[in-house]
Amino acid sequence: MSGHSKWASIKHKKGALDAKRGKLFTKIIKEINVTARMGGGDLESNAALRTVVLKAKAANMPKDNIEKAIKKGIGEMDGVDYVELQYEAYAPGGVGLLISSLTDNKNRTAADVRSILTKGGGSLAATGAVSYQFKRKGLLSYDAENVDFDALFEAALEAGAEDVTNEDGAIEVVTEPNDFETVLTALQEAGFEQLGAEVSMISDTRVTLDNEHTGKVLRLIERLEDNEDVQDVASNLEVPSDFDMD
Repeated sequence: MSGHSKWASIKHKKGALDAKRGKLFTKIIKEINVTARMGGGDLESNAALRTVVLKAKAANMPKDNIEKAIKKGIGEMDGVDYVELQYEAYAPGGVGLLISSLTDNKNRTAADVRSILTKGGGSLAATGAVSYQFKRKGLLSYDAENVDFDALFEAALEAGAEDVTNEDGAIEVVTEPNDFETVLTALQEAGFEQLGAEVSMISDTRVTLDNEHTGKVLRLIERLEDNEDVQDVASNLEVPSDFDMD
């Protein structure tokens, strides 16, 4: 998992900016819509919805926004029907990308993703060419400057976390998807406030590039995630510890 905390730190800085712009809430609301539509609006019986709601709360989304998103998903309020799509791609340097999207127009999204990849030096990959390298994991991120690492480490492992890393000012707790909610709740009850909480795709096989090409890949990922239909972009890029996105 080395190098992932650096990337997590960069993502959460961007996430804070996206939250100010309203982009983050828009993406989470779409995710709530879809998970509620697929599994119902009951948090007790819909584990996927519980996970997304935890993500929404971690992003400080107002309760009213969450409830409205659920109601739209189950049809109690008018809403848009979104379709889940996943694209596999290569970024410069052979870095693998998994691009997750929720869209109401498949053709538009496919054209946009292809255009962004081409302009950024990337390309679409065949189905299965990239995805086999990734596993679904729960990710919790914390600011190392405001957290006692030893205390967090002990509490996380006791709660069932798989791994805890501390790199470049970012502490990251990794869990199995089924343990995500339990670990998050335990750490919150222990007084640890997370910067981010999500279930995402992580690769154990990392690709290392020089700083110049790392910057190109990260800028490509940023442009993809700025697209309104793209929910998340997972990569197997190993971000060097001395890399500065600024």
